[in-house]
Amino acid sequence: MSVLPVPLGVAADEQAAFSVLPNGGRASLPVLGPTKSFWINSPGANPLASEGSGGPLTSDADVCIVGSGITGVSAAYHFSQLVGEGTGAQKPLKVVILEARDFCSGATGRNGGHLTPHSCFDFVKLEATFGRDEALRGMAIEEHTARSIIDILQRDGAEKAVDFVPGGRTILLFTEDEVHAAKADYDAALAAGADLSNVTFLTAEETKARYGTSYPAVHTPGNNLWPLKLVTHLFQHAQSSPNLNLTLHTRTPATSIQPISDSARRWQVETPRGSVSCTYVLHASNGYSSALLPHLRGPNGIVPTRGQIIALKADATAARLTTSGYIANEGFEYWFPRPVEDPEKDAPLVILGGGRELVRPHFEFGEVDDSKIDPKVGEVLRKFLPSVFPEMYEEGREPEMEWTGIMGFTKSGDPFVGPVIDSSDPESARAHKGQYISAGYSGHGMPRAFACAEAVAQMILSDMEGKEWTPPEWLPRHYLTQR
Repeated sequence: MSVLPVPLGVAADEQAAFSVLPNGGRASLPVLGPTKSFWINSPGANPLASEGSGGPLTSDADVCIVGSGITGVSAAYHFSQLVGEGTGAQKPLKVVILEARDFCSGATGRNGGHLTPHSCFDFVKLEATFGRDEALRGMAIEEHTARSIIDILQRDGAEKAVDFVPGGRTILLFTEDEVHAAKADYDAALAAGADLSNVTFLTAEETKARYGTSYPAVHTPGNNLWPLKLVTHLFQHAQSSPNLNLTLHTRTPATSIQPISDSARRWQVETPRGSVSCTYVLHASNGYSSALLPHLRGPNGIVPTRGQIIALKADATAARLTTSGYIANEGFEYWFPRPVEDPEKDAPLVILGGGRELVRPHFEFGEVDDSKIDPKVGEVLRKFLPSVFPEMYEEGREPEMEWTGIMGFTKSGDPFVGPVIDSSDPESARAHKGQYISAGYSGHGMPRAFACAEAVAQMILSDMEGKEWTPPEWLPRHYLTQR
């Protein structure tokens, strides 16, 4: 077994790093000239890249959404569905999305492409911190997200258009501590009544026979896709709805939000191109949230965190690699093979992210610059797959692309969902009335953001109608900013 190039067992050190953040964990607006991502910069991948970047700016809207990633666009999609379900909201609802750079150019356009529920893992921690019901909801929201997105793709016949692959996920367990933790999570979730019939533990020998690497593992259901293409599909579906008047302005950063005292609208969102007057604002900028909401700076807020990813050609056929996605080393590394035309002959491109654990003591917390690549992280990523699968990846092979992206991490690892509230200010709820947030997914947004956006869209429409909002059963209550 090859020596792994990454440090093991450092998750506790990562948690401790949250108390000492570079620059106080403060976010800026997205930087100019970001690294080029496989997902965004492949030819023809982003037809909406510069949509609405020229011409007149939309000056008035019911809802202004800041951010065009999976959260912001999912919220628009949910508005298009909910307004048509007898909510009483005025049709068509006027919604504008503002994006600082190109369409979907933040974390969603740069992540690993895993649409995979986390299953029962971290169940022990969640149950100890929030209780059994909340731990079960932590599983339920991810199942709800995956199922909802798959239903949309199947309804629209869009699986191939977004490169959807239901290949499952294999969690490699590099240490005995990881093996014990995985079994403890499984036993606790089973005792709580979770259905784990689709979770399979594999010995090192079984993993070697099935996948070609000699570590014990756990296999769960999972899916991979092209995140930008999914978000593009959701946007186009929402824009075609008669229930929604949806506009998108890319290359139009929101620079500040000011209250309006002499208007039917509450808020004026300032941009370099002018302002947008709106009644509601949804903050969907994830790691950049504290640029507009300063109270979210620091360890109790949402901390920008840089991740690094490569696209590396395998040295084995897709059939040998299988279509499984992977995570390993307490979740620091994650990867999956891209689809190919002929699995029996073609070697796939593999998307691999990770290496943050090498950057200590800060683990890339507080880093907002995705125009740069860390050469030490890049070196480790190049060595990682050849060390784990020595027969399937060529040592010394250079990746075809390498890029970085900015995630939003929270101390608990869970997002903030609901009205914008500064817990240090008793008047905050009133002062921010009409502003909502869904952000801080801690590198695990694909299986949560769509559903969190659904909840926030429900909240906003309920507020429009003067009705009380009832949380769906699948939504963890500890995500909520207001309980």
